[in-house]
Amino acid sequence: MAVASPEKQEVRAEAKWVRVSPRKARLVAEHIRGRSVPEARTVLAFTPRAAAREIEKVLRSAVANAETNPHLNWNGDELIVSAAYVDEGPTIKRWRARARGRVARIRKRTCHITVKVAQRPDVQVPAEPESKPKRAPAKRASAKRTPTARKKKEAAA
Repeated sequence: MAVASPEKQEVRAEAKWVRVSPRKARLVAEHIRGRSVPEARTVLAFTPRAAAREIEKVLRSAVANAETNPHLNWNGDELIVSAAYVDEGPTIKRWRARARGRVARIRKRTCHITVKVAQRPDVQVPAEPESKPKRAPAKRASAKRTPTARKKKEAAA
């Protein structure tokens, strides 16, 4: 779903009930936060974790949402990942038989992955730094009128 807020132009995509532990998916999401979209795709392509494939799908969806939004005229290569976060989803509970008639609980965790993309801020040329007024050099202790300083001054003259 493409959502563009008026004050900050962002487009997002979500994947819900993904069968990956949120803790493991957060490790991958940290790698792409703040990066440009081509760079984030490259990072995800070379990340060996299973969550990287799921996050890459969400990133592709967010970029497609941004490109097809009729109110925005954005190019996918000029976008940055403004936010990428992973929330916890419902946990599926299963049981495994153990010795002496006991059971062990198995928790199959799920997560909700959200990726927001925004247009890259324009590169602004920094203004020329204003020159600070020059100060007079600090007077050193050797510049005082001492007998040796007077002799050096007289010798130079």
